[in-house]
Amino acid sequence: MQLSAIVEALLIASDQPVAAEEIARLVRARVAEAEDARSRDIEDGKEVAELPDWLMALAATSSEQVVEAIGALNRSYEESKRAFTLLERPKGWKLYTRVEFGDFVRQLFPGRKPERLSGPAMETLAIIAYRQPITKAAIEAVRGVSCDGMIQKLLDRDLIRIGGRAELPGRPLLYETTEQFFEHFGIRSIDDLPNASELRKVKLPEPDESAPVAEPEKQLALSATGQAAAAAASTEGADEEPAATQD
Repeated sequence: MQLSAIVEALLIASDQPVAAEEIARLVRARVAEAEDARSRDIEDGKEVAELPDWLMALAATSSEQVVEAIGALNRSYEESKRAFTLLERPKGWKLYTRVEFGDFVRQLFPGRKPERLSGPAMETLAIIAYRQPITKAAIEAVRGVSCDGMIQKLLDRDLIRIGGRAELPGRPLLYETTEQFFEHFGIRSIDDLPNASELRKVKLPEPDESAPVAEPEKQLALSATGQAAAAAASTEGADEEPAATQD
C-alpha cells in the first residue's frame, strides 16, 4: 500500500485540514498499533505471521515524506484532469475543488451571493495584514481617515480580530488577521502575501500614540469580549467562508 494512497484516504475522511506532521503521526500510530496487537497475540501463545513489509516501511514516516506524497497526488490529479486538488492552509492540508469549477459548485448554495470588498475595506485589511499586530491609530495614520467603520465590518466578517493591547498610553487595541482571512485568500501565512518581506519593512507615518483611546474602540473591545463569552456559552451548551463587505 502506497503512502500517497494512505494520505489521500486520511484527507478525504477528515472534515478539517490536517497538518503534514499530524498525518505522519497517524501513519506511524497505525504501525505501532499493528505491532502491539502482534505482541499481544504472541504473549497469548498464538501463532502469528510477520507484519507486511509495506506496513513496516511506514514505521518511520516523516512529514517530509507526507509532503512528497501530496505532491505526487496533485501531479496525478493534474494529469488525469480531476476536479480537485490538495492545498495547504494555516491548519494543514485539505482537498478543494478547483477554481474553474466554482460557478458550478456555487449552484449548491443559491442563498450565498458572492460580494467583493470595497476599496476602503480592502485598503484597511491590507494595512492590517502586512503590519500586524497594529493599532487603529497606526492604520488611520496611513489612510488619513477614521477607520472605525471599516474595522468593525472586518471584525464582523471574521477577517480580523482583536489580538490584545499595545504597551502604549491608553493601552490601545491591536488588530491582526484571522485564520478565516488566510482561508479566504488562499494563503498559509503572511509570508505568502505579495512582496511581504519588502512591504513589512517600509516606514509608515507615525501615529499620535499619546492620544486617548477613542470611545468607539472601547466599544469594539467590549463587543469582542461579549462575542467570545457568547461563543463559549454556546459551546458549553451544545465555517462559512467570509462574505466580503461593501463600503
